[in-house]
Amino acid sequence: MRTAIDEILNPSCATCKELNKLFCGLSISDRDIFSQNKRKNIYKKGQVIYYEGNYPQGLFCIYSGKIKISTIGRKGKEQIVKFKGRGEVLGYRALLNDEPYNATATAISDCEVCHISKNTFLETLEKSKNLSLNTIRLLSNDLKESEQKLINLSQKPVKERVAEALLLLKKHFGLEKDGKTIEVNLTRREIGEIAGITTETTIRILSELSKEKILRLTDKKISIMNLQQLVKIGNNNSNI
Repeated sequence: MRTAIDEILNPSCATCKELNKLFCGLSISDRDIFSQNKRKNIYKKGQVIYYEGNYPQGLFCIYSGKIKISTIGRKGKEQIVKFKGRGEVLGYRALLNDEPYNATATAISDCEVCHISKNTFLETLEKSKNLSLNTIRLLSNDLKESEQKLINLSQKPVKERVAEALLLLKKHFGLEKDGKTIEVNLTRREIGEIAGITTETTIRILSELSKEKILRLTDKKISIMNLQQLVKIGNNNSNI
């Protein structure tokens, strides 16, 4: 029997309000199995959830907080691959392929992350049609995003790429209570890594967008003052 303390330390997957695309449609009994074979870990900002090169021992699911996925390039420079937020899962590709992580996951805010054991996830995957279909959809979406990123890097001007990066952050992390400020603090270098451009170019483009009254820059905070114009620059037709 689960106690009140257990529920705080290890929240139930069956009643989780942050149900992700991977677990959507799973039976209550399957989610209960996950609940019984997981632990919730707390990470402070800057702490590493897993390292590139290590082998996965399970699946991570973000209960709260923000995480960056990054890898180290040939010159030893960090390259941000993507961001993950509340309700999203981490490490599933390495887990499914039984291979080391190809990137490092680091908390960029204080986080609570649930960890489901490798055996539990794989055993459930074998017997659950819904989990299998959801996994295929998730992997397919990853491939689509990777293909789109390659197209953007090869074809889009830098200003479009910065605008698109900011729209991605808005969609992924949402806005603060003012309805304008993106709810994540990133350095100019990190924003440039998302757009695939240098820090110097990122600073220049952000300054241009600020002078055009499209953005307001306050330290690491970025507020979108003219969303319609930012979408137009980013040539972004997706749901904003």
